[in-house]
Amino acid sequence: MWCWKAFKWLPVMLILAIIIWSYYAYVIQLCIFTIESTVQQCIYLVIHHILLIMFCWSYFRTVFAEIKPIPERFKLPENELEKLLSAETEDAQRAILDNYAKELPIVTRTMSGSVRYCNRCVLVKPDRAHHCSICSRCVLKMDHHCPWVNNCVCFFNYKFFMLFLGYALVYCIFIMATCLPYFIKFWKGDFGAAATTGGYHIVFAFFVAMMFAISLGSLFGYHCYLVINNRTTLESFRAPMFRGGADKNGFSIGRFNNFKEVFGNSPNLWLVPVFTSLGDGCEYPVRREHQLQTFTTPQETHGYESMGTTRSSSESGRESERWRLCPRKGRTVPQIV
Repeated sequence: MWCWKAFKWLPVMLILAIIIWSYYAYVIQLCIFTIESTVQQCIYLVIHHILLIMFCWSYFRTVFAEIKPIPERFKLPENELEKLLSAETEDAQRAILDNYAKELPIVTRTMSGSVRYCNRCVLVKPDRAHHCSICSRCVLKMDHHCPWVNNCVCFFNYKFFMLFLGYALVYCIFIMATCLPYFIKFWKGDFGAAATTGGYHIVFAFFVAMMFAISLGSLFGYHCYLVINNRTTLESFRAPMFRGGADKNGFSIGRFNNFKEVFGNSPNLWLVPVFTSLGDGCEYPVRREHQLQTFTTPQETHGYESMGTTRSSSESGRESERWRLCPRKGRTVPQIV
């Protein structure tokens, strides 16, 4: 078990080793030993360290983000579990789960129309939660398990993951652009005596940055597409199932609102790796056609109010006027009930 845990940290150690080597190649060999202009040195060093700090900050927030467990209200009590285990037919098990899930804020179901239940964690799965076989637990809004961060990319660190990809891409492009003139000089033979020492580090740094920029560019672009459409990687391969059927856009509430659901309401913190995602990871706004398809009473709403707060079912049941998200533009319109 200890060997397996240590093995899972190898990709993170590899990334850390590449960062340390790239710092030596760029700062020492390029900026200090190769570039002669002091002004150019200062500009390159300042920009490089800003990008490196933001990149490392985002990366380690992704790696060491605390993945909180599923709330206790989704776990089956012992008496309900005994009923479920003693049920003789699938229909009886389904009825038990349906009855227990009436008080839970969930709208998604399985392909067969039953409540999403995890036998290994003994709980009703919240919307967009999935069981991670590597972590051996259910994870809220699970996107995927990433070996390069040795962690699940999910509700608690998805913003950090996006910033990590973005800053890493900009960092690699910056290194490519600033190393390119010296890379050309090296191949032309105009590098001078430095060609036998630091020149190889600079050339190799250019190739490594280009290789990572290509892979990061495609991955970052794909996740930007997922963010503006409010999907996870798992949901892009299999659309979430609602009572009315599968709907790949079921959680989409407008592109800007989809963006704010991950990055928060404060523009000043969008580019800073601090947690600002909206909600609690269990409830999400859904398109209007799915709002009354919950396992609760038809008078209850589901999701955020004004894209930032979560309203309890008891409060919304007492209100005579509710605000619902417009299914196409993601805006709120008053609707009398």
